[in-house]
Amino acid sequence: MRKIAVLNQKGGVGKTTTVANIAAALAVAGLRVVVIDMDPQAHLTIHLGLEPETIEAGTYKVLTQSSKFEGEVLLVRPNLWLLPANINLVGAESELVSVVGRETILREAIEKVEDKFDYLFIDCAPSLGLLTLNALAATDEVLIPLQPYFLALQGLGKLLQTVELVNKRINPNLKVKWILLCMFDSRASLPGEVKADINQFLNNARGSNCAWADAQILPVHIRRNIKLAEAPSYGKTIFEYEQNCHGAEDYKKAAELIHGIAEPVMPSESNIVTAETDSETDSPPPVTTAEEPRTQQPQIEIKQIPQSNRPTPTPEFEQTTTAQNPPEPQQQ
Repeated sequence: MRKIAVLNQKGGVGKTTTVANIAAALAVAGLRVVVIDMDPQAHLTIHLGLEPETIEAGTYKVLTQSSKFEGEVLLVRPNLWLLPANINLVGAESELVSVVGRETILREAIEKVEDKFDYLFIDCAPSLGLLTLNALAATDEVLIPLQPYFLALQGLGKLLQTVELVNKRINPNLKVKWILLCMFDSRASLPGEVKADINQFLNNARGSNCAWADAQILPVHIRRNIKLAEAPSYGKTIFEYEQNCHGAEDYKKAAELIHGIAEPVMPSESNIVTAETDSETDSPPPVTTAEEPRTQQPQIEIKQIPQSNRPTPTPEFEQTTTAQNPPEPQQQ
C-alpha cells in the first residue's frame, strides 16, 4: 500500500480538493483507496457527502480511544473508503499530550490493513501540530499542494524543515515526492516565476541527503476552475459533478502521474491550456478489464457515478469488504 500525506500548513491551497479528486480517480480505475480526514474542520468528510455531526466513528476514536481502524472506516464510493472527522478532533491533541508514543498512534492503527488497500491518502490539518505529526509518521510520501504566489513560498521552507525533522527522528522512510501547483493561471507571469524558483530550489537539493532531494513539481497544473469550488457543496467529486471541465481533466492527469502511468515529462508552457471555458475534454484512455493482471497499470477512465448506485456508508469494514469488493489484491 502506498501511503501519501497531502500537506501544507497554509489553508485554502487545495489540500482537500486534491485528496478527494485524486483518490476518486484512482478508485474509478479499480484501485482500492482509503482516505483519512485529519482536519477538525472535516472538509474532506463533507466533500465526500457525509455530515460530520451525524458521525460517531472516525479519526478521533482511532487516535484517542484505541478503536480499530478497520472498524471505523466507511465505504463512501465503490473502491473508496473514508476515515471521517468531526469537531471532536479539536480536543485530540490536548487529550494525547501525556500519552507515550502519541506521534505514532495512527501508524500503528493502519499496520494491520496495509494489505487491504492499494493507496492511502491523508488530508492533513492546516497546521504543524500533533495531528499532522501523526500523519507524517504514518506515511512514506508527501504531496504538497501549493498556490504559485510569493507568500506561499515563505511557508514552504518551514514545511520542508518539519518533514526533515520527522524523517530524522520518527520516520526515516518519509520523503517529499511532489509539489502540485493549484489555481494556476499561465496567462499571468507570476505563477511561472514562482514555478521557476521552486524548480531551482529543488534542483539545488539533488544528490543531498535531505527529505526533498528527489522531489519534483508534478508536470500538470490544476487550473483555476469554478467547478472545483462548487463540487464540495453538493458532496460530490469533480468527476461526479462535471466530468468534462478543466478541473476533472487536470486531476485525472495528476492521478495518472502519481500512479505512474503517464511519463513524468515537464510540459512546455505552450502545452498548458489557457482556454476561457470549461467545455474542453479529450477522449479517455481505455480502462483495464478485470481479467488483466494487477501488474499492468490500469488506465484511468472517469465515469460519473449515478447517485442511486452509491453504496450506503457503513462502519463495518469486514462486511463491506465481503459484500462490495473483488477478491483481496496481492500485498504491495
